[in-house]
Amino acid sequence: MSHPPILDDDAAPDLLARLRADLVAADYTVAGVQSLLGPLAFDALHREEALPARRVLRGVLAAARGESAGDAPSEAERRRAALAAVFFLGDTLLSHELALALPTLGLDGARALGLTRDVDPGRVRARFDLRPYAADDAAGHLDWWLASDLGELATGAGLEPDHVLGAGGASLTLAQVTARRPVGRVLDLGTGCGIQALHASRHAEHVVGTDISRTALEFARFNAALNGVALELREGSMLAPVAGETFDLVVSNPPFVITPRASAGVEMFEYRDGGRSGDDLVRDLVVNVGSVLAPGGVVQMLGNWEIRRGQDWTERVGAWLDAAGLDGWVIQREVLDPAQYAETWLRDGGTTPERDPEGFAAMYEAWLEDFESRDVEAVGFGIVYLRRPVDGRVTLRRLEEHTGSVHQPLGEHLAASVEAHDWLEHRDDAALLAERLVVAPDVTEERYLTPGQDDPNVVIVRQGGGLGRGVHASTALAALVGVCDGELSVGQIVGAIASLFDVDASELAADVLPGVRGLVRDLFLTPA
Repeated sequence: MSHPPILDDDAAPDLLARLRADLVAADYTVAGVQSLLGPLAFDALHREEALPARRVLRGVLAAARGESAGDAPSEAERRRAALAAVFFLGDTLLSHELALALPTLGLDGARALGLTRDVDPGRVRARFDLRPYAADDAAGHLDWWLASDLGELATGAGLEPDHVLGAGGASLTLAQVTARRPVGRVLDLGTGCGIQALHASRHAEHVVGTDISRTALEFARFNAALNGVALELREGSMLAPVAGETFDLVVSNPPFVITPRASAGVEMFEYRDGGRSGDDLVRDLVVNVGSVLAPGGVVQMLGNWEIRRGQDWTERVGAWLDAAGLDGWVIQREVLDPAQYAETWLRDGGTTPERDPEGFAAMYEAWLEDFESRDVEAVGFGIVYLRRPVDGRVTLRRLEEHTGSVHQPLGEHLAASVEAHDWLEHRDDAALLAERLVVAPDVTEERYLTPGQDDPNVVIVRQGGGLGRGVHASTALAALVGVCDGELSVGQIVGAIASLFDVDASELAADVLPGVRGLVRDLFLTPA
């Protein structure tokens, strides 16, 4: 079962201040831990391999005790090694070593916060994971600490149903794709340990985090208090805790995993399973979230959707957008077949063929049968951007697949692209011809020629940042892009190219303007 922190309202502020002081003194940060472990052990942790890190930490602590040759570590390094061993890796530690690592908080303070438990006389273990977290957003660099339940790496066992996840891969993705512009009210729906709400606090006046899990809210409350952040936390399912309210931004990493509902023995986890059949939870959230959006309000969320036999994924997800009545942009980032999907989430919960061959096989089969019952051929994963139009008129409807690499953080790029869409909506072709455009600084051009030929067969205009798009451009469009430096209007450039190619200017304009609109929308070209 989950072991959340203990926050007594009277003692907690003092205890948290002491803990924070000890973590700072030990340089218990991402950079500090990386420096202590070295690249080999640190990189291995990202592959869920703890052995290299354990060897390094054992060596540091042994040197600190004078049990090995070599230079003794500094006081901060010794403290950092003890903290990483017990709270990051879940190892048993000598009580006096943890006391030395937390001199201000002390062992009694650690017990009072629920940080540790005694396992043997003179030895302690962590009751939950407490690790450093670092990121860069619009407000600059941040160093925080995040508490969550100990994971499989630390326990060596599968996860419990009420497991509270830390900053997992999906959480990090959502944090990077969310625009960080100043807003009034933010809702973090399904806050978990509170990571999205913490990020939102950097650019919002007020942040509300909701979750169906009381335990998750206790972790979020602890994390907010430890990092000096004010959050309003509410218990409840989906939109129920905020019914009748409106927000300028809604962020959500919802429990979107598609899990068999009718099969006995299939493990359910609160952090990822929403208790609905198929992709119903994501559909309902997309369709209904507009009820809590202020005019102009934005939703940025992640989701899974089923791709059923004979139906393109854009049809299914597009129908959700139509029902929502919101501006919508969905980017499908990954597609897994049913077998890959089942394997991924079985292992995510700690069920492996090595640890439990019979259980793995039974749940694997249940997953495949569940997908077959709905003719599911694949499952898509991606980014969902929704917006409530100020005037009620839907203008943005974009569903695309982009499975290649992107340049994170992506949030500002997405927001700027939506702004470019709005700019184009207010300009017909005549108005666009009158505008002056500039090539974005990250844009390059690639030309491919057949040996012996003077003219290229293919011209690709490529974007260095953002989604890293590459656009096949006609000779005329490539020529236009090459001249866009803000000096001449689009119409003047089209006229010059038409004269050079000896073609009709109006016909050339009709040919290239759709491409110009696409390049503006995707931030290859920007208004001067």
